[in-house]
Amino acid sequence: MSNITFTMIKPDAVADGHTGAILGKIAEAGFKIKAMKLTQLTVADAKKFYEIHAERPFYGELVNFMSSGPIVAAVLEKDNAVQDFRSLIGATNPAEAAEGTIRKMFARSVGENAVHGSDSDENAQIEANFHFSGREIF
Repeated sequence: MSNITFTMIKPDAVADGHTGAILGKIAEAGFKIKAMKLTQLTVADAKKFYEIHAERPFYGELVNFMSSGPIVAAVLEKDNAVQDFRSLIGATNPAEAAEGTIRKMFARSVGENAVHGSDSDENAQIEANFHFSGREIF
């Protein structure tokens, strides 16, 4: 079990001014920020990051959305980081997310669901390395 996870505050939540509130929820849940930056994915970056979904019907829409505006990328640390963070963000569909979760509070829709969270320890490391060099993670 790893003690890191990766997250992105997605373009919808950044545009809606929720970055500070989401970071507050992350801190309140006991996560330590190991790396963080405001950036914007190019279409090519979004295609590469989400290539696992390339055959899915929503892939093009996902790539367009994720490259549509700034994101906040972050590496978070906590014991049981991946699972605890997925519990904190809630279900992909905000209508099905538990009360008090980030997606319930800040997501617009299934497609514009405020935050990304790694789904496994392995992917957390891959995703962190995609966005940050070793000298950017503390």
